[in-house]
Amino acid sequence: MNPLVAVQGLAVARGGLRALEGVSFTLSAGQALVLRGPNGIGKTTLLRCLAGLQPVIEGDIAAAPESHAYAGHLDGLKPALTVTENLRFWASVFGQGGVGDAIARMNLGPLAARPAHMLSAGQKRRLGLARLLVTGRPVWLLDEPTVSLDSASVALFADVLRGHLAAGGAAVIATHIDLGLPEAQLLDLAPFRAGPTRRGTRAAGFNEAFA
Repeated sequence: MNPLVAVQGLAVARGGLRALEGVSFTLSAGQALVLRGPNGIGKTTLLRCLAGLQPVIEGDIAAAPESHAYAGHLDGLKPALTVTENLRFWASVFGQGGVGDAIARMNLGPLAARPAHMLSAGQKRRLGLARLLVTGRPVWLLDEPTVSLDSASVALFADVLRGHLAAGGAAVIATHIDLGLPEAQLLDLAPFRAGPTRRGTRAAGFNEAFA
């Protein structure tokens, strides 16, 4: 079976400087990869490159077209729309359904008719994560998905994530929280930090800095 994602020799840049280089991994159906490393090492940059939101410097990313769903630091909500309307909007963008299931699985039923601008930070985060369930995408790219969530909501999302993996999906996750996935692979990014030059941090090339 071919992997859902295959990364080989990847180098990425942030702010005109190389952040990571030589990153390689594969991810198959049912697998999760947890990215570890100190703040600022390049976890978000790597996820953005995997999502196609910024170009890579070197290396290859092999994945089926439109197979990724990215959940970053912003929740991607329209403030004037209700919880249900927000999910209907995203379901229409991805040509999918499942709005009712997403509301139930992220425990948003009591909030279904509430405008997004009236939600707490944790409720907005749950709604933002519920978007993943209406994308129909098999590979979830998650950047600190549990920010603003209390312990009960973390457990709720962990159950949703386990269900996604059990259904043949996969996930790449940058998190410092234990999501209760003992089978997940861990990738420490520290060994892939871009090496220094004699003058300091290695700069990206001209085309890299302005990509």
